[in-house]
Amino acid sequence: MKRTRKNLLLALKIGLGSSIAIIIAQSLHLEYAVSAGTVTLLTLMTSKWETIRLSVSRLATFALTAVLAWVIFHLVDSMWVTYGLLLTLVVFIAETCGWRSTISVNSVAVAHLVTAGKGLTVGAVWNELQLVLIGVVIAVVLNLFHANLTHKREIVAAMRETESRLQSILRGLADYLSGSEMAEHVWSDICTLEADILNYIQSANEYQENTFVSHPQYYISYFEMRYEQCRILHNLHYELVKIQSIPRQARTVADYLYYLVDYVIEINTPDQQIQRLNGIFAAMKEEELPQSRDEFEDRALLFHVLMDIQDFLICKADFVAKMDDQQRTLYWGNSDSAFFLKDKVMK
Repeated sequence: MKRTRKNLLLALKIGLGSSIAIIIAQSLHLEYAVSAGTVTLLTLMTSKWETIRLSVSRLATFALTAVLAWVIFHLVDSMWVTYGLLLTLVVFIAETCGWRSTISVNSVAVAHLVTAGKGLTVGAVWNELQLVLIGVVIAVVLNLFHANLTHKREIVAAMRETESRLQSILRGLADYLSGSEMAEHVWSDICTLEADILNYIQSANEYQENTFVSHPQYYISYFEMRYEQCRILHNLHYELVKIQSIPRQARTVADYLYYLVDYVIEINTPDQQIQRLNGIFAAMKEEELPQSRDEFEDRALLFHVLMDIQDFLICKADFVAKMDDQQRTLYWGNSDSAFFLKDKVMK
């Protein structure tokens, strides 16, 4: 449904914008007026920021195309040789400068200018420039209209869903360390969540490209952090299933995971959780040495599990530490209970 709504909005903008561009071009009595609609179509297929970048690069490459056309038209007599040579140079320069997306519009301009032949004039160039200007201006204006508020709500909802699913996975892992059988769905839950988070990262990137606010990178960084945590749980699960006999120390680790579940939320800084985990590491060092090879291997695997949990927490700590002031304001303000929870987790 979301994809359908997005595609419908894009189709409406392209249809409306291309028609308006052609009408304006015709009202100015420009030749090849329909090309203004084509420029609008090609430019509207991008995001808000990409539209602006693309518009600037199209104007720059058009100026270069006009200069090259003037030079080549005065050196080459054949229309087709002129067209091939000019198009070759335009494509080469665009590819070299990373402006491939400008080639389509410039190729149309080249065709129009070649049609002018030796009669290339300032008027012909001005005609083409107006077509490009009309197309990109209409596209820029229409691309200002995006359902950014709805998109942001969807991203925040995905954040809450990701946290809930991570909590569920941690409970499943804790249940196993408590003596229960490993639920079959835990592994698939981890893999599915990894794939979904990649989609959320893409959605956050789209939001960043379609808004002028200064903090959208926060959402991308957030989901990248959760993706890394999910990969750590992937490894943690792998370590757990290799344990042949659950050692008695596993109960302490299980209790810690149950405790950790409540802190897998957006606005928690995991200093307290890291401190408590360090206490478990210290306590395990005071334990009696294993009495058998199997016990040693199982204890070693359990220690690796603790290290994975430590990495899980460090991911979140690094995410918080790398935020700038604006992102930090958004971080602590993303929930009605933010200030209450901030006071709780910082104690």
